[in-house]
Amino acid sequence: MQRILGLAIATLAFSSLSGGPAAADAQGSMKVRIKNIGVDHFRSDQGRHRGLPIDVTALLTAARGAPAMVCALAANAIGNSGWGGWNDAPSTPLSAAKATMNDGDFESNPMPASDLQQLYTGLASEDRCVRELSVHLIGTQKAEVVGPELVSRLGSGDTALRAVAALGLGLVEAQSAIDPLIRTLRDGSVDVRANSAWALGRIENGRSLAPLVALFGDAAEKVRLAAVSSVGQMDDSTSSIPALVRVLRQDASPAVRRVAAWALGNLEAREGVTALIDALARDSDSRVREMSAWALGNIEDGRGVAALGAAIRGDAEERVRETAVWGLGNIGDRSAMDILAAATADRNPNVRGTAAWAIGNMDDEGAHAPPGLLKLLHDEDTDTRLKAAWALGQLEDASALPAIRDALKVEKNDRVRRALIRALMKSGESSQETLTQLLSSSDPQIREAAVRGIAGADSFDPWPWPWPRPRPFP
Repeated sequence: MQRILGLAIATLAFSSLSGGPAAADAQGSMKVRIKNIGVDHFRSDQGRHRGLPIDVTALLTAARGAPAMVCALAANAIGNSGWGGWNDAPSTPLSAAKATMNDGDFESNPMPASDLQQLYTGLASEDRCVRELSVHLIGTQKAEVVGPELVSRLGSGDTALRAVAALGLGLVEAQSAIDPLIRTLRDGSVDVRANSAWALGRIENGRSLAPLVALFGDAAEKVRLAAVSSVGQMDDSTSSIPALVRVLRQDASPAVRRVAAWALGNLEAREGVTALIDALARDSDSRVREMSAWALGNIEDGRGVAALGAAIRGDAEERVRETAVWGLGNIGDRSAMDILAAATADRNPNVRGTAAWAIGNMDDEGAHAPPGLLKLLHDEDTDTRLKAAWALGQLEDASALPAIRDALKVEKNDRVRRALIRALMKSGESSQETLTQLLSSSDPQIREAAVRGIAGADSFDPWPWPWPRPRPFP
C-alpha cells in the first residue's frame, strides 16, 4: 500500500506541476502544406507553463521503490520540451517501462540550490526511479545553471551517471556542452553514446554534424537511431544527405532505415528521391515503406508520383497505401487523379478517406468529380463521408449536385451535413426548394451554413476542414 501511495503522490504532484497530463498532438510536429489556403500548418504552441513550488525531498522519497510504469508517467508529466515527436533520449533509467508521450513545453521556476543539490545526488542513485525523476526535474532548469554540473558528470566512472548526465544536457539544450558531448560520442557505453547523440540533436549546432554522421556506422542500433534522427532534425545538415541515403539503402535495421527515410523527407532532400522510390518499392519492412511514402510526399518531387501510385495499387499494408495516397495529394500532380479515384474503392476506410482528401487537395476547380468520390458520400465510415463532401466542395462540380442532394437527404451526422451544404453552395446550388428546406431547418447550424453559402461561395471556406490522419514519425 505504501508503494502504491508513493506512486500516486508522485503522479499527482507532477500532473499538477505541469498543468495536467499532456495531450498527444494529433498532427505531430511535422509541417503539413495546405495548398488551397496557402499556409503551413504546424503544431500549436502551448507556450511555457510556470511550475508550482514543489517539495523535492518528499517527491524523491515517494519515488523510491515505486512501480516503474507509474514512475515513468510521473517523470513524463514534468515536461521537458522534446523535438520531432520523439521526446525521450535513447536510454533513460526507466527505458524498458517508459511509454513515449508528447510533453508540453514546460519551464519550472528556478529551484533553490539545496533542492538542486539533492537532484544532483539523485542522478547517481541506485534507484532508477530516483534517477529518472531527478534528471527530468533538472531538465526544467536553465542550461547555464545546471549545465556545468551535468558536464562534470560526463566524466564519471559510473556508466549510468554518464548516460543520465547526457540526457540532462539534452533536456536543457546546453550549448556549452557541445564539445564534451562530442567527446562522449566515443564512449565505450552504448547508452552514453546514444544519449550524447540525442542531446546533440536537440542542441542543433552544426559543429556536431560530422561526428554524428560518423556514428551512422556504429555497431549498436540504438546509437545509429539517435545519430540519424539528430542529423535529420538539423536544418544545416544537407551535406549529410549522401550518408543518409547509404543508411536507407544498406542498414541492417528496419528501424534505422525508417528514421533515415524520415530524415530525408524532413530535410526535403531531392537528392534522396531515387533511394526513397527504391525503398518504397522494395524494402521488406512496411514501416520503412510507409515512411518512404511520407518522405516522397513531403519532398513534393514529381519523380515520386509513379512510385506512390504503384504502392497504392499493390502494397499489402494499409498504412503504406494510406500514406502513399497522402503523398500524392500533397504533391498535387493532377496526372495522379485516376490513381486517387481508384483508391476511393480501397478496402480500408482510412485509405478511402485520405483518397477523398487528396482529390480535394488537388484544388482542381471545375473538374468532374470521379464516380468513386460520389460513392463515398454513402460510405459506412463517417470520416470518409466528411472528406468526400469537403472534396466535392473543392471541385465545385455542378454535375455532382444531384448526388450531393441525395446524400443530404439521408445523412445523420451534423458535421457531414454541414460539409454537404458547403459542397452544394460551392457547386452552384440554386434550387428554391432545396434552399427553402435548408433555411427552415430546425438545426440552427444547418440554417447558418445555408445562409453562409447563399451569402457567397467562399464565405465559410475552408470550413469544415477534414484533416487527414497524422503523419508517420520515428
